[in-house]
Amino acid sequence: MKTPLRFCFVTTFYPPYSFGGDGIDIERLATALVARGHHVTVVYDEDAFESLSDARPAAPAATSIEVIGLKSRFGRLSPLLSHQFGYPVVHGRRLSRLFRDRPFDVVMFHNVSLAGGPGLFGFGGDALKIYLAHEHWLVCPTHVLWRHDREPCSGRQCLRCVLHYRRPPQLWRSTGSLERQSRRIDVFLARSEFSRDAHRRFGFSRPIEIFPSFLPETEASTRDRPHARPYFLIAGRLERMKGIHTVIPAFAHSVDADLVIAGDGAQAEALRALASDNRRVVFLGRVPAAELDRYYHHALAVIAPQLGYETFGLVLIEAMRQGTPVIARRIGPFPEIVGDAGLLYSRDEELTTGLRRLETDEGFRSDLGRRGRERFLERWTESIVLDRYFNILARAARERAAARGGPVPAWVAEAS
Repeated sequence: MKTPLRFCFVTTFYPPYSFGGDGIDIERLATALVARGHHVTVVYDEDAFESLSDARPAAPAATSIEVIGLKSRFGRLSPLLSHQFGYPVVHGRRLSRLFRDRPFDVVMFHNVSLAGGPGLFGFGGDALKIYLAHEHWLVCPTHVLWRHDREPCSGRQCLRCVLHYRRPPQLWRSTGSLERQSRRIDVFLARSEFSRDAHRRFGFSRPIEIFPSFLPETEASTRDRPHARPYFLIAGRLERMKGIHTVIPAFAHSVDADLVIAGDGAQAEALRALASDNRRVVFLGRVPAAELDRYYHHALAVIAPQLGYETFGLVLIEAMRQGTPVIARRIGPFPEIVGDAGLLYSRDEELTTGLRRLETDEGFRSDLGRRGRERFLERWTESIVLDRYFNILARAARERAAARGGPVPAWVAEAS
């Protein structure tokens, strides 16, 4: 596309003021757009991060991305008010000035739960408005459809569930505010078919397009092995819904290779205690994203033992990019991502059987790794996914112009 567009991303968290992969995903998209000549402004809520973490990260590194951190003298009260009222109570005036003074072409809302909730959807003027569902916040007060912190959600018990998580109920969810404000969004995006269907199943009626995560197309790392013995890898936040505690017992007697776990989180201490008698379970703590490539590349396979519903499975395509086999629980979007390029399991016994085969059958591992790499190149490279992204934007812009009886923006022809 020759015409440079002006994007504004609005989100609660953005690196280094972020947790998990969502912030990295947003940064990756912003970086890719800037590399194609577009201008990207990211607005995030510094107060929200600091209210949930004792860490004080350094300022974001200097890049061509314009980054605006929202910070106030009210500290954690600011995100609490946004959470309760579904509106950027403290930062509303600043955001109004920003969107009044900046004529953005596209405003993209990401995880906005603590940055202002659905009240943010009214900001942005005449810009094309996009909402990307990194989580299931539109239909779930806890974002993750993980009921009572113990099981996948199969039906609404929202009040009991948020109280179990020790969070205050959001009264705005019962006022119709989300439904009214959602009409201001031109197109909603989900990371997977599963996530789109989950939104529908829990009552979200607006049409949703599929916009998956992506990774730059890079060759597999050839750097030295990061771990001396053969190993399987788990990477991600150490939370109960990630299911890591279900994998550790298999490495007590059934599997000879090591289990290397990269990440940190609320369950870290409990997991270390569970593995305290097993030297073959190794905890790395948090590992920088760039360094993880080496662990992916040299692993026998990457394990994704998730018990709850993800919206995508970034760990899976990170492994596939490196030509490393994956073995994942048959849940959520994992079957549509893995296809025939990995192993899926439902019971712990199937996991153990799969690990043994991956450990001992080099030809099988090589075949799965090759198929995974091919699947990645066909579906999740930066160029393929960004082409889809601009096609979605162009279609949304045409539909909006037709509904309003106005002109179609000039850039639409270039994106089609």
